[in-house]
This record gives sequence, structure tokens and C-alpha cells, in this order.
Amino acid sequence: MTNAEFAAHIEKHVRPATFPVAVKMIRPDEDLPKKAKRPKSELGFETAICQAIGLARRYGWTLAVSSEDISCPITKAFFGFEERVPYLTEGHACAGMYTATAAAGAKTEAAIPHFKHGEYQYLVCGPLARVDHDWDAVVVYANPAQVLRLVTAALYQGGGAMQSQTAGRVDCADLIIGAMQSGECQYVLPCYGDRIFGGTTDEEMAFSLPKSKA
Repeated sequence: MTNAEFAAHIEKHVRPATFPVAVKMIRPDEDLPKKAKRPKSELGFETAICQAIGLARRYGWTLAVSSEDISCPITKAFFGFEERVPYLTEGHACAGMYTATAAAGAKTEAAIPHFKHGEYQYLVCGPLARVDHDWDAVVVYANPAQVLRLVTAALYQGGGAMQSQTAGRVDCADLIIGAMQSGECQYVLPCYGDRIFGGTTDEEMAFSLPKSKA
């Protein structure tokens, strides 16, 4: 099945308001897809990962972001573009807004999936129907009824119940890293950053799937 055919199935049976987004993690020894634009050097701005996905799903852009393109230091750390420093892992970046104490914040940070430092150099995101490269995860933003249809579709062959997680923080890590590392679909409540910078509305939630579940 081609990317366009898979996107057509999602759009036919789910009808999300924005494009399903294909996400590809690029290792240091791999080339970038030719159509991917660099936000800082080519477009003149820095972005958060949730914001890049928002541009891909609303406007059909294909973007490639690395450390120098990303304005969000938290996502740089979880996606392995920068080191996860003690200030982060000990919970200080979380305390006061997301948790009452640094100790509680450390538990939250430990629960969020992450890549090793230097494991990948770029994240590429673009509309599934238009990209001509392979992908690691597809992210769909939709309303709860539409996400429910994706959940039941994911369980149709094997049954059971879907397990997912949401910490209210760094939802891009839950959606992309969580799907890639677990090999399972994820349904996630968008975090504060996604709502502020990614423009996600109160009526939206998100669903992701790794390539093995297409």
C-alpha cells in the first residue's frame, strides 16, 4: 500500500479535519528527503516539534527539524538532540507547573519515552498523502469519536484493549517515541505546549501508529 493509498483509507473512514502526518526519524548517517524544508535556515524561524506537526497537518508542509531548528529545550532533550541534563531528570523543569515537587517531577520525566542522545539527527514530518519517503509513525489529530474509530480499528484483528499514556507534558514524545519504541498504537491527550504552539484545539486529541501497525 502506498502512502497516498493509506492516507485515503484514513480520510475515507475517519475524515479528520487535518492531514494525517507521516513522521520519519533520520539518523546521522542518513540523507534528508529532498522535499523537506529546514525551518531556521530556509524559512527563517525556529519551531517546536508540535508546531512543525501543526504546519504539516494544516498546510501540507514537509519540514525537517534538528537541534538548531527547535525552540523547545524539553523536546530537544527527549528526542536526543541534546543531553537530558540533571535539571530535567531531577524534576526541576516540571516542578511548580506540572507537579508539586521536584521529586514528583522526576517521576513524570522518567515516565516520558526518550531517544538516546545522538541516536537521531533530524525529525521529518509531512502530510502522509504527499510524502514519497518511508516513515516511522503516523500521527492523526481528530475529535474523540474519530480517535475511537482508530482505536477500534487497531484492535479489530487481535482484540483486547489498547494501553496508552499521557503525562500532560511532551505529548510529541508519547505520540512518536512511544509508538516507535513500543511498536503499538497510542492515543494521547495533547499537552499545554501543543495547544499553545501547535494550535491544537480543545476538541482535538491525537492518535499515532508505528509502521508495523499500518
